[in-house]
Amino acid sequence: MESLDIVRHLLLAVHILGLAAIVGTFFVQMRAKDGFATGVMLAGAITQVVTGLALVGVRQAEDLGVNNAKIAVKLGLAVVVLVAAIVAHAQARRGGKVKPAFHAAGGLAVVNVLVAVLWQ
Repeated sequence: MESLDIVRHLLLAVHILGLAAIVGTFFVQMRAKDGFATGVMLAGAITQVVTGLALVGVRQAEDLGVNNAKIAVKLGLAVVVLVAAIVAHAQARRGGKVKPAFHAAGGLAVVNVLVAVLWQ
């Protein structure tokens, strides 16, 4: 196994952990009225965007195929998830209404998973 393969696999593992932070937090707190763990969701969203971009870069460095249309859709969704997580976190710190942004981030993260798995 080449060193870039190891880097790619490590990035993929961290990418999946970021996904778990977003989606896991979302599913556990989906029915909550308040007290949302927005910090966990924000950290997961940042992790997703950073490792996703790094994964594309490593794949291109290894001359592996990249579906640019799929990556553009996934990046767009990931950025919207990140923005929603930032809004939710900011609202939580101010004592504002967190639930809409929290649910938007979690729901769109699930959509992003479906795009990743179903778009071949």
